[in-house]
Amino acid sequence: MNRYIALLRGINVGRAKRIAMADLCHMFSELGYTSVKSVLNSGNVVFDAGGVSATDAAGAIEEALVLRLGVGAKVFVLDSQELAGIVADNPLGPLATDPARLYAFLLSGEAQRAMAEELCAREWGAESLALGRRAAYVWCPEGMLDSAAATALGKGLGDGTTSRNWNTIMRLHKLCGDGACLS
Repeated sequence: MNRYIALLRGINVGRAKRIAMADLCHMFSELGYTSVKSVLNSGNVVFDAGGVSATDAAGAIEEALVLRLGVGAKVFVLDSQELAGIVADNPLGPLATDPARLYAFLLSGEAQRAMAEELCAREWGAESLALGRRAAYVWCPEGMLDSAAATALGKGLGDGTTSRNWNTIMRLHKLCGDGACLS
């Protein structure tokens, strides 16, 4: 069995794409995944699966979201080792005094990486932007909504990314590491 983390883009943000986490977890179980746990109310699910790749799981989840719950959303699936790498690669941890204002944006290819590298070369004042192997990290001391760096990165990456704040990343990482239940 592999432990995976599914990050659903744009779920339960504002009034759009509302899904009850109990319904989401039930859908994951119907897909044959086990040890399904939602983390927070924003489309973060940790689950176990055997004999399926992260890419195949993402496709199956996206399809089931539309067919069973009537919601279209991009789904990003990482295995627990990829998430551990995102945690280990974070160069901005010492800078971030509030983990709720430190974000990891998932990168899904070389084109995204090249665009993020260009942004990393810019000066962002009190904000910082840095790259890891699988994610771009943004320190937003005034919050994401007021962050020029996060706005530029989000615009450049478009629908091909999703982001989570560091508190959420660490909560997901802990759940993957100890197998405990978080909700």
